[in-house]
Amino acid sequence: MNKHANRPSAAFIAASWCGLLLGAASYLIGLFNAGMQLNEKGYYLALLLFGLFAAVSLQKSVRDRVEGVAVSGLYYSLAWFALLSALLLLVVGLWNATLMLSEKGFYGMAYALALFGAVAVQKNTRDLMAADAAYGEAPLPALPSQE
Repeated sequence: MNKHANRPSAAFIAASWCGLLLGAASYLIGLFNAGMQLNEKGYYLALLLFGLFAAVSLQKSVRDRVEGVAVSGLYYSLAWFALLSALLLLVVGLWNATLMLSEKGFYGMAYALALFGAVAVQKNTRDLMAADAAYGEAPLPALPSQE
């Protein structure tokens, strides 16, 4: 049996981290240099943090369901709602912002890249943990007892 069959390649792991870091750093640098009021900057920063959390939470929920781990329908629905809300709030914010169209596009693309990178990093983390556990290298931590 090929030990590396289910492991992501080093190139994909690096590309995932680069996507996350490049997207988030670009977004944050653009935000830092923007001529917006501080409350506007705070809005866009909160949207980045909310979107990253929502994307990772949704990816984990989807992956858990695929692997047969119980995920409540309520949490699964909330994860979808959170991600869609973050995207909608970004679109509404950029639509109404007094920015050049190129700046709006920059923020949208940096945001999308950061979310994609976060999902890919989470996927790689789960794949690596599962592959290591399957070959006895580093067992998954035990779940806490439900007593």
